[in-house]
Amino acid sequence: MKQETRTAVYDDGLHLEACRFTGIAQPFPHHFHEYYVIGLMESGQRTLFCKGADYVITSGDMLLFNPEDSHACVQRDGGTLDYRGLNISRDIMLELAEELTGKRELPRFSPLVIHDDRAAASLRSLHELIMDGSQELEKEESLLLLLSILLRRYTRPFTADAAVCREEIAQVCRFMEAHYAQRIRLDQLCRCAGCSKSALLRAFTLEKGVTPYRYLESIRIREARKLLEQGVSPAEAALLTGFSDQSHFTNYFKRFIGLAPGVYREMFEAHTENGGTYGSAK
Repeated sequence: MKQETRTAVYDDGLHLEACRFTGIAQPFPHHFHEYYVIGLMESGQRTLFCKGADYVITSGDMLLFNPEDSHACVQRDGGTLDYRGLNISRDIMLELAEELTGKRELPRFSPLVIHDDRAAASLRSLHELIMDGSQELEKEESLLLLLSILLRRYTRPFTADAAVCREEIAQVCRFMEAHYAQRIRLDQLCRCAGCSKSALLRAFTLEKGVTPYRYLESIRIREARKLLEQGVSPAEAALLTGFSDQSHFTNYFKRFIGLAPGVYREMFEAHTENGGTYGSAK
């Protein structure tokens, strides 16, 4: 039988808990939580009892529990359960809902079991960012994008914020160009644009085709390439371009460029020793 593991990480920046269960065989008797639960079945099959209804839940299904939604679940196929989820307090959900909807009221999710590939991918990505201790801007973006999907589709409709104009987006881009080596928070970008977080995310993504965080990482990678081409070590290049650590830098660099930073630097060193030159990265 698969070994049982239970992991929980509290994110101080987002003020929520991420949990991961693997190899769980035990049933869960009727209980409820004082917080919201947004969960994803990664594998396994169970019968869920909630609010007088029975559900068969399986891989890819998402669970949306409101505070005090009493529920229980038992094994259905004799196998084990793999699950990941987020636990969000009422106070934090109230702030997030107000940010996204413009109304200071707690949402009520319905139905409680959904199958939504886009929302599931968004939850999985955010969960991994929290577990990996990724940078705050990326995590906050991911949380707002996830909740915008869930609030739009599984609560009553809400009105979108007014669009942000191109000049305000340009101001945000200039700010990131000037401060890429520093820690940048989403609320800083919002002050720069003079709009809410949700409005900025929608307008920026529509205008640039990527989120502010991805745009910032592109700037950082561009500048890191220039430093590596000049012979700067990967560790120093990571520090000078705003990456939280060298491991984070290496992962992003390989994703963007296709080579590890050290290999990229050595490529330029070897070419220079042979009397050739490469043009600086643009």
